Amino acid sequence: QVQLVESGGGLVQAGGSLRLSCAASGRTFSVSTMAWFRQTPGKEREFVAGISWTGDVTTYTDSVKGRFTISRDNAKNLLHLQMTSLKPEDTAVYYCAARRGPLKSNLSRGDFGYWGQGTQVTVSS
Repeated sequence: QVQLVESGGGLVQAGGSLRLSCAASGRTFSVSTMAWFRQTPGKEREFVAGISWTGDVTTYTDSVKGRFTISRDNAKNLLHLQMTSLKPEDTAVYYCAARRGPLKSNLSRGDFGYWGQGTQVTVSS
């Protein structure tokens, strides 16, 4: 099993920045791709960003390209999401996720077997 715990959420004004972190523990050697998803009430959980095991390949949903940066530190079992130029529409619960398979296009919720509990990000206008 792999345990994921997010931190760093909070309330920020539009145009501001936040950095989310995800600490992984347990059988972390068994996972490869890590990602961030987000979800708002009544909507499907949405893929935000993903990163390969080595960290040299990343992918983002179009709405966050150029504003969000995903990174990982495998030595410390940490995943980060640096969010800048935040908009009210970025308000959501953000989830850290991990999977055993490689990073690929069109990843969705069903492709990931491990999840954190989520952290709330609220962007005020």
